[in-house]
Amino acid sequence: MTPKATKSSRVPTAKPRSAGGVLGGILGAVAMSAIAGILVTAAVTPVVALSGAAATSAVSIFENLPSNLKPGALAQPSTLWAKQGDKNVKITEFYEQDRIPVGWDDISPYVKDALVAIEDPRFYTHGGVDALAASRAVVQNVAGSSGRSGASTITMQYVRNVLVQESTAIPDPEEQDAAYELAMQESMDRKLKEMKLAIGVEKKFTKDEILTGYLNITLFGRQVYGIESAAHFFFNTTAKDLTLPQAASLIAIVNRPTAYQLDIEENIPANKERRDLILRQMLAHGKITQAQHDEAVATPVEPVITQRVQGCAVAEQTYGLGHFCDYVQNQIKKDEQFGADAETRDFNMRRGGLDIYTTVDLDLQKAATDAVRGNVPQVMEGIDVGGATVSTEVGTGRVLAMAQNRPYSNDEALMSQGYTSINYNTDQSDGGSSGFQVGSTFKAVTLAEWIRTGHSVRDVVNASGRTIQESSIRASCVDGGVYGYGSWEANNDNLGVRGNQSVLTVIGQSLNGGVISMQQQMDLCDTFDMADRLLMHRASKMTNTDLPNYDTYNLTRNPSNVYGGTDEMAPITMATAFGAFAGKGKVCTPVAIDSITGPDGEPVPFKKGECSEALSPEVAAGVAYALEYTISNGIARHAASAFGTPHLAKTGTTDSYIDNWTVGASSKVATATWVGNVGPNPQCLGQVGCERVDTRNFGGYQGLTAADSRIWPAVMYVADEKYGGEGFGDPAETALKQTMVNVPDVRGKSFDEAASIITNARFAYRDGGEVDSSVPKGMIARTDPGIGAATGLGAEITLYRSRGNAGAVPGGLGGMTANEAESALKSAGFTSVSVTCAADGKVDKGKDKVKSVSPAAGEEIRLNERVTLSVNCS
Repeated sequence: MTPKATKSSRVPTAKPRSAGGVLGGILGAVAMSAIAGILVTAAVTPVVALSGAAATSAVSIFENLPSNLKPGALAQPSTLWAKQGDKNVKITEFYEQDRIPVGWDDISPYVKDALVAIEDPRFYTHGGVDALAASRAVVQNVAGSSGRSGASTITMQYVRNVLVQESTAIPDPEEQDAAYELAMQESMDRKLKEMKLAIGVEKKFTKDEILTGYLNITLFGRQVYGIESAAHFFFNTTAKDLTLPQAASLIAIVNRPTAYQLDIEENIPANKERRDLILRQMLAHGKITQAQHDEAVATPVEPVITQRVQGCAVAEQTYGLGHFCDYVQNQIKKDEQFGADAETRDFNMRRGGLDIYTTVDLDLQKAATDAVRGNVPQVMEGIDVGGATVSTEVGTGRVLAMAQNRPYSNDEALMSQGYTSINYNTDQSDGGSSGFQVGSTFKAVTLAEWIRTGHSVRDVVNASGRTIQESSIRASCVDGGVYGYGSWEANNDNLGVRGNQSVLTVIGQSLNGGVISMQQQMDLCDTFDMADRLLMHRASKMTNTDLPNYDTYNLTRNPSNVYGGTDEMAPITMATAFGAFAGKGKVCTPVAIDSITGPDGEPVPFKKGECSEALSPEVAAGVAYALEYTISNGIARHAASAFGTPHLAKTGTTDSYIDNWTVGASSKVATATWVGNVGPNPQCLGQVGCERVDTRNFGGYQGLTAADSRIWPAVMYVADEKYGGEGFGDPAETALKQTMVNVPDVRGKSFDEAASIITNARFAYRDGGEVDSSVPKGMIARTDPGIGAATGLGAEITLYRSRGNAGAVPGGLGGMTANEAESALKSAGFTSVSVTCAADGKVDKGKDKVKSVSPAAGEEIRLNERVTLSVNCS
């Protein structure tokens, strides 16, 4: 089939000529022939040529035509590179025109001789315009001969190709079309312009330079430009190694690519016919021998079509890097230094001959791809299943690996087979999805704000699930200063740990109730400001008419989000945030490109990543301390390093296990892994309650639900092996020191009053029941820890109420006689008193003095409990 013409591969077609057109053609061609002769003569002997009035009049036509042609840079493919050890490895390329420019010495002499023999035999003797050829063209074209000849020399054809290339370099389609039509129009004006420019070219460049330029610029069909790419595409060889018949076949294509290009089987006979014509011309001009001619003519035309594949599908097939490739492409489309808009930037990249050195590490990429695709299938019945993992370099934001369960393709036919063009790791604006709820991984942000505001990870908070009053959540950015006046249930998934717990335990066991207790001691707006500083944002723009000013990527400032984030974020966003915890508080925007060089080898400017301090190094170290505890003593034990490299990590699971996360880092590499529902269940679209499904239904903890806990360690194993890592630094003293506070004196208070006092002192409390006490019945008799005792802030204080049937043993009984002491005890309400001798002897109550009392003075006992007086017996 005939290939469709594109803006980068269009060729002119001849139009039928009317009688008037023929007459005009005669006059125009004669005039052109005459002027060409004058121009050629002028180029060689200007004094003689311009001595006559007629010549002066003819040449004056050209005074307003441009005389200098400045061939611009040819469109060349741009190449993406990745690192493997110390080597740069090509992962794919992009092009509008498949071209590899080569020098004179890298082109077979057969090619050069064939081109000159068929297109311009007097190339090396004329000055850019061949008057004899122009005269011959007049005769043949006017006669309408089937062997019509053109007056264009190789230099003139080169000029036309340069003008065409200039038109294809215009990004705007309409402007490009107009410039192309102008360059290709069949008019005497255009031909005269070519002539004058050709003479200028001949004065500026050598013949060999012109021929080399022609062979590098010319079209060989489809998107194949230049002799090097043509040699590769049609014969899988180089321009230097082309044989005589191959060279002649390629030069045959130049005349009319759609008729002679060899990837169209029907063209091969026509190509051979023109090839053999070229061989005869080469023989006639003494460029080859008769034997060479005969052998070449006898050689069949046997192309070896070798497509130069391009684009992100290539990166996918070779390295599983299709989505990373697409991410790089989107970064360039967003970079204003490459053009005014996304289309222009992509257009310039495809033509620019750029070497784009990306940040990806092929060793880590292989580990990521193998881990994700080994644990999460491309498709599963009953769930729109997805899995993704991304790793960034701590301290720089360089993207080291990016993998997902579904391979990259933008071919609709492959979508049903588990391919996708959607990048699960990135924001929607970077070719990604709308993101995934991050669940309990957001607890790390609340923890960061807890430490930043001077709290300790050893402080004790109420970790139990319970009803939370919205008015208990301070929110300075909300009218009224509190979040609201309703309530909600904050429940724990982990029901085995409850009551008052240290913040370490709360984070390590991912206790929702404990995190909301932490938030009750902070400002909600400050917590989300912390998230903003960590560059956390929604993966897609949220439009909610019920929430004013929420047409935004900002997170939803909902108090329940502080322990179970419901905002959908991209894995790369989570890796970025956790990279700050591991990197002494420095957060860096993700960057996929290390450097770019142009075809001249010079650096090309581009938008680089930016880093800022999201939190102080001491606060970051405090967060890291708690997240290390989550690995050593909590529910992220799977994130421990096989090499002993310090790791921090936090897991996250959303309701019904829709989304499952492990996010963490070493001091060198941060990795975020997600597994879950990409979107609604494809088997039950439109059915209520069937949009997204519980991943436990697909293999349980040996299947999808815990796949993230297998993927993350596999990726970090290679990261630790290659990059190592050290500790995360020393936390601030306040982050590790438990705050000690004296227990308030609530003795004699009602239970409710005592509970309020204890709560205001930032302790928890519980009801210890009734005890014997001298305090009035129902009032608080004592506490545990005791009143005035230095106790860890947030600790639980047990409140004991009085039964009212006890009393304190009176003081001052020592030195009294036994009778006097017994009377004092009975006056205090004690009903059982005994007297014993401290040594041998017989008690005389009226005479013997009390030496000691048991229970001791001041001790509270039941009034019917025995009090023993020990006396010095006489």
